[in-house]
Amino acid sequence: MDFDTILVERIGPLARITLNRPERANALSQGMLAEICQALDALEGDSEVRAIVVRGAGSTFSSGFDLKEQMQRRPRGTAQWQPILRKDFDTIMRFWHSPKPTIAAVRGPCLAGACELALACDITLAAPDALFGEPELKFGAGIVVMILPWLVGPKVAKEIILTGEDRIGAERALAIGMINRIVPAEALDEASLRLARHIAVIDPQLVKETKRAINRALEAQGLLTALEDALAIDLGIEAEGSADKARFMEIAHRDGLKAALAWRDARFPEG
Repeated sequence: MDFDTILVERIGPLARITLNRPERANALSQGMLAEICQALDALEGDSEVRAIVVRGAGSTFSSGFDLKEQMQRRPRGTAQWQPILRKDFDTIMRFWHSPKPTIAAVRGPCLAGACELALACDITLAAPDALFGEPELKFGAGIVVMILPWLVGPKVAKEIILTGEDRIGAERALAIGMINRIVPAEALDEASLRLARHIAVIDPQLVKETKRAINRALEAQGLLTALEDALAIDLGIEAEGSADKARFMEIAHRDGLKAALAWRDARFPEG
């Protein structure tokens, strides 16, 4: 399968998706999201594929949804934002709902929508240099897939999301339940493939149904309804537009994204 923004490899009974925009920190553009869905359609329909690994090219997993693309398109109002957020949400949740086990291998920054993608995978391995976070509120945006509270609990999730924390190191991510394991950076790719190969030996129907049963434990508590409700809230946030987001985009459009990020960070006290 040939794509412009991702690489898809078949490695025996495994498939590996690489987010492949290293020049843009593997930002999740609308084109990349479409290609991820196309790849998952093919891989999920292939009975020979027993597990799916996702990683980022280079030293970064992904910086999250593509703010530069958003700056250029400048969507406004519910009608323009609804299809964008729907696509963002549905693509991330593909990894939760996939009938194949999904494994995220994270090195470097894994932020915002990319953090949510890694959390939606069944298992997440991280290198020591991995940095997780949900910085959205710091520049006036909302959370697309509010899955974090379901994994770490509401108290920890509120602290991370309401402060826009974006430098959660691998050790803390492991301690609070965001990831499964820390693996040396040079061994991360092989560790993710080795784990996938182990799962691939097991009867795929058994794996599929057992994954569904585990997911169902959270879904029975209202996870899917809560995520849809949170998406609706985010749509309201983005459609109305906050003063912070307007200012951020104004600076980004005039002076570039790096300047807008500097303005964002300078607003907050050190420590």
